[in-house]
Amino acid sequence: MADRTSPDEDLMRSLYEEHAGPLLAFVSRLVGGDRQRAEDVVQETLLRAWRNADRLRGATGSVRPWLVTVARRIVIDHHRSRQARPPESDPAPLELLPAADEIDRALRLMTLSDALRDLTGAHREALIETYFEGRTVNEAAAVLGIPPGTVRSRVHYALRSLRLSLEERGVTP
Repeated sequence: MADRTSPDEDLMRSLYEEHAGPLLAFVSRLVGGDRQRAEDVVQETLLRAWRNADRLRGATGSVRPWLVTVARRIVIDHHRSRQARPPESDPAPLELLPAADEIDRALRLMTLSDALRDLTGAHREALIETYFEGRTVNEAAAVLGIPPGTVRSRVHYALRSLRLSLEERGVTP
């Protein structure tokens, strides 16, 4: 007994082989590189092609423009439906959620800024490059144009001076 496939199965297999790759690349750009969403859209597009197999079988020329249009509309519909839904919120009562005190935060930043001004320029630069800019010692050394050992030394002494300066301002660890 020979393995026979239906004309719809043959059409879907040929559509997948010929158009799935380019369609996935197109949809990936539309969804910002989210591969999972792109695959879902391609799957939905091919499902709609299967539902319209009679129409596609009789079409002249390439069916890719039809597939691209369907995929684009699916992405647009998905985007619209997500925007129409209200944002999800935590079911906990709002009174129990911790709120950041912006005044305390501003005061801490002002105190830290004042304490940083007490440091020498060289110590402040080393500290800013390593702690605030997030650079490694070697990266900071390259930016500052000094040896890595000098950066380490300056950071060590800067932290010591900063701690003293903050303690003078009433800030304790």
